[in-house]
Order: sequence, then C-alpha cells, then structure tokens
Amino acid sequence: MANPAENSFKVNPEKVRLETDQGIVENEERKWGLPFKEVYKHGLSFYKEKEGKAIHLSYEDRLKLVAYTQQTAHGPLDLNSVPPLGVLDVIGRDRRAAWQALGEMSQVQAMAGFIHTLDRLCPLFKPYLEAIQKDLESKKQQELKRQEEDRARIELQNRIMLEKQKQQSNKLSEEQQVQRIKDALNAQTYDQFLQYAQQQYPGNFDQQAVLVRQLQDQHYQQYIQQLAVDQRLANSNIKDNEESENENENVNIKEETIKDCNLNDTDVVAVMDNKSMQTSDKTEVTEYAEESRGEDESDDGFPAVEEPRMWTRGDIVQFKESALAGGGRLTVGHGETVTVRVPTHHRARCLCWEFATDHYDIGFGLYFEWSKSPTTEVTVHVSESDEEEDAEDDVYGDDEYAIEASNSSDPELGSERRVVSHSRPIISLVVPIYRRDCHTEVYAGSHTYPGEGVYLLKFDNTYSLWRSKTLYYKVYYTQ
Repeated sequence: MANPAENSFKVNPEKVRLETDQGIVENEERKWGLPFKEVYKHGLSFYKEKEGKAIHLSYEDRLKLVAYTQQTAHGPLDLNSVPPLGVLDVIGRDRRAAWQALGEMSQVQAMAGFIHTLDRLCPLFKPYLEAIQKDLESKKQQELKRQEEDRARIELQNRIMLEKQKQQSNKLSEEQQVQRIKDALNAQTYDQFLQYAQQQYPGNFDQQAVLVRQLQDQHYQQYIQQLAVDQRLANSNIKDNEESENENENVNIKEETIKDCNLNDTDVVAVMDNKSMQTSDKTEVTEYAEESRGEDESDDGFPAVEEPRMWTRGDIVQFKESALAGGGRLTVGHGETVTVRVPTHHRARCLCWEFATDHYDIGFGLYFEWSKSPTTEVTVHVSESDEEEDAEDDVYGDDEYAIEASNSSDPELGSERRVVSHSRPIISLVVPIYRRDCHTEVYAGSHTYPGEGVYLLKFDNTYSLWRSKTLYYKVYYTQ
C-alpha cells in the first residue's frame, strides 16, 4: 500500500535564512522586542483565537501553520510512531504531508517559520504583538515606579530616624551646654551665695544648701534673660540698617522705571496693531474655509453610507417562536451563502433586522446595492461558495466588473469594498461578513437609508463543510 503522505500535494515551507538557531533567536528578539518563545506563544494564541473570525486563511496556509506547530512540539515526522489514518481522512493525510515536507527542520526554525508565515498572511499580527509589548512596558514602568516609591519611602523613613537621632544628640548637647554655663556661673558666685546663706540660717547646713541652690537657679535665669535682651537689640540694629539700604535701592528703581515708561508706550501700540492684523487674517481664512467646504459625498457620487446600529438581546426562544410564526425560517446548507434582498420602501427611512440560529454560529454581513428594484418584495437567493460568482452572473449578466478598495479606520475590519461596473449597480459595504454567535443570543440592527436601492443581507455558511444551519430572521421597515 502506498504511503498516504505521498498521495497528497506538497506544502512548501516558509523560507528561513540558513543560520544557527542562536542567530535566529537573536534576530527574532531584535525584530519583535520580545523573547523568542514568547513571540511564538503569542502567535499561536492569536491564530487560535482569530482564525475564521478576524482572519481568513486558505486551506494550504492552514496546513502550513499546523505543520510548523507539529514540528515544534514533536520534531520531524516519524511515520512508524504515529497512528494509522482512516481511508476517508483526507485532511489528516494532507496535514501529515505538510508536516513531512518540513524534513529535519529544528524546533527553532519551525517556530520562526510559523511566526514569519503568520506575519505575512495576517497584517493584524504585528499590531497585536506591539500592543502586548506596550502593555509589558507599561507594567514594567509601573513596577519601576512602585520600586522608586518604595525606595523613596524607605529613604524618608531613614531621614526621619536620622533627624530624630540628630535631635536627641542636639538635645544632649544643649543640656551639656546649659550645664557648663551653670557650672561657670556657680564657680563665680558660690562664695557670695554661701556667705549670704550662713547669715540667713546660721548653723543649719541643710537650709543653707537649699538657699544656695535657689540663688544659683535665679542667677542662671537672669543671665539667660539678659542674653535674650542683648540678642533682640542686636537684631533690631541689623534690621534698621537693612531697611535704610532697601529705601535707597527703591528710590533708584523708581527713577529707572519712570525712564522706561516712555519707551513702553510705543511698544504697546505696536503689539495691539499686530494682534488686530492677526485677528483679521484669521477671519478671512475662516470665511474662505466655510465657503470652500462642500457637502459630504463619496468618490463615486453617491451619498456617504452611515454606520449601522447593532445590538444583541437574550430572548432567543421567544424570538424563534415569533419568527417561525411569521414564516422567517430557512436552512443555510453547508458551503452555501443565502442572500436576502430587501428593497427600500418609499414610505420608510430605516431598515431593521433580527436573526438567530440553532446550535451553531453563522456568518453575517450587510451590503447596499445602488439600484432601483422593480418590486418591493423580499426575495431569498442561495449560492454555493464555488458557484457564487456564477449566481451573480445570472442576476447581472456577463459584463466584467472590478472591486474598488478604500482605507478603513478599523484595521480589523479590513478595507471597504465596492463592486463597480458600467452595467452593474454599485454595491457599498455596510457591515463586513463575520461569524456571529447567534445561537446564544439574538443579533439585531438597524440602518438609515443612504438612498434608493436594495439591501443585501448575506448569511454565510461557506466555512462549514458538514453542518447546515437553521436560520430564524425578521426584516421590517421603520420611519
């Protein structure tokens, strides 16, 4: 029996420069600003989360990415160690063929190939990593700021402790200084105070000692008071001298100010003239801008399409019952796209829609066709993924058409597309086709008419190879 991997097509691996694994790691870390394994981990998480929703890859590209992940996790493919595949497991054979095509590629090279392939296929991957890097830098800055605050708090506590120690030492030094002063004063007056005490209390040595101590304390207090009086007198003399010097300086300043006033008058007039000229220039520029401002129109001559209003709600069971009673139920087969064409109504100004499904999600998008519909009835058109272009040819004819793209402010929405042709009507994108989890809640929305035309509500199930989806929907007009 032939090897199953040899019956499948080969997947060309992403080209990585032949260099050592250490060189690859250094180059990738220099490019992305993150550790190499972290870049791979974030890339794998991004692919698993966004594939089929924000990014849509081809079957071959998905096989290539899966092969890189297998090579990274398990090394080169060993056909003797893997379990056999079923006869109908086509996808399994393709995956093993893609894995086997990587040969003896090392783990580092496989990780680098995965990162390069994802970066090439998905423009959103680089901004995603940049956001992660900014978040890490922000956390790092916050951590550094917290460490600085802790260090500053510790330094403040240390300064407070040093200040207390300094105050205590100063207090000790003051007490020592006071004691020295008292000792010096007591040495001068002890004999006089002792003679006075002996006269007052002859023969009573205890009373003499108490009286001497009292006289010494009184003498010390008088000495301190006299020092304070002398200090105040010295400070008052210094202040009087400074005030006299300041008065002389103020007289000189006033004379110079009077001289400068004659020059400042001319400068003030010049400044006022300059401001009036600037004000008149601004008025002329504003009037010119208001005259040259035109109405808001798109490049193709049609009015600009407003953004839709979209929301969800949780009463999915009641909604399904009411939609079923009104006949708004249909089946979207696997690999099919159902288009509900809703013409605008001359007595309404807004289109509203609601939809939900059973058990599984479905893709939904909204377009506006700038054409006048011959009927006001809502019609449903079914097309398969491979035959969708042929189905459009049946509606519009065999004329050639082109797709115009314009930049969008949201990188995740991609670019806005309009189908343009000489014989076909122009189609404006209102809501891009994304998979909606409408099996868990009701998806609803409304959109104001941009003009006369036909709304195209597209329910996309082309990504599902086996499951059909049961769709419940309502479409109505409002003023």
